[in-house]
Amino acid sequence: MKWQSVFCWLLIIMLSACSSTPTSSKKGAYYLDDGPPESSVDLARVKDAIPRSEPLSSTGNKPYVVFGKHYVPLKTNKGFRQKGVASWYGKKFHGKRTSSGEPYDMYKMTAAHTVLPIPSYAKVTNISNGRSVIVRVNDRGPFKHNRAMDLSYAAALKLDVVETGTAPVEIIAVGENAPVSKNKTLTSAEQRVFIQLGAYSNQHAAYSIQQRLLADGYTDIVVNRVEQGNHSIYRVRLGPLKNQGDLDFLLADLHHAGYSDAHIIVETTK
Repeated sequence: MKWQSVFCWLLIIMLSACSSTPTSSKKGAYYLDDGPPESSVDLARVKDAIPRSEPLSSTGNKPYVVFGKHYVPLKTNKGFRQKGVASWYGKKFHGKRTSSGEPYDMYKMTAAHTVLPIPSYAKVTNISNGRSVIVRVNDRGPFKHNRAMDLSYAAALKLDVVETGTAPVEIIAVGENAPVSKNKTLTSAEQRVFIQLGAYSNQHAAYSIQQRLLADGYTDIVVNRVEQGNHSIYRVRLGPLKNQGDLDFLLADLHHAGYSDAHIIVETTK
């Protein structure tokens, strides 16, 4: 009987420990020792970020790898639109360095994104309640597969995400970061530029990838058959592309969408 009593007590302790992480309380849902500040925030004094043209950060826009996944930041936020799940981060990271080199301030209207330029601006709408804010992207993350953006505590509070911990959002780029050569012609008239998604010996596999890309909203997806020895190879490509901005945006977007093998192909037409 004593052995059974000890076992029951151990089981109760283990279950209690498992239920304590992540934390969920009246102050909101958050992970471990992160969370909101102890003092309340006057939302009337928290203003949206004001979009303005800024030079790109020298530290926050290089390709990088996290958990084995490659990310290629965009050169411009022009035309960017995304739907996904937003989370938030608070006091655990307050004052710590962001990817831009600036300290994280949970009271400012900022956000983290995996590929949007640093810095850039975006309108974020909580699809559940229609509330919207404008944030300044100055950090990288989140890196969970189902998360699109990490909001600052202030932004999450205004969107009413603090209580729930996460929310479905729509992210739309606003303004435009410092000009880059996004309209630069890629090549001469004798060359064509494509993004190749893959090359398959199986015709069905190639056309399945094409249909998946079309269903995801990508256009100009072609499947070309080429002969290599006694075998046919089916290449799935996007293009041809004309502008550097299109190439930068689409390549990073495809990598972000999980097409990690996407790469640039330049063909000579003469």
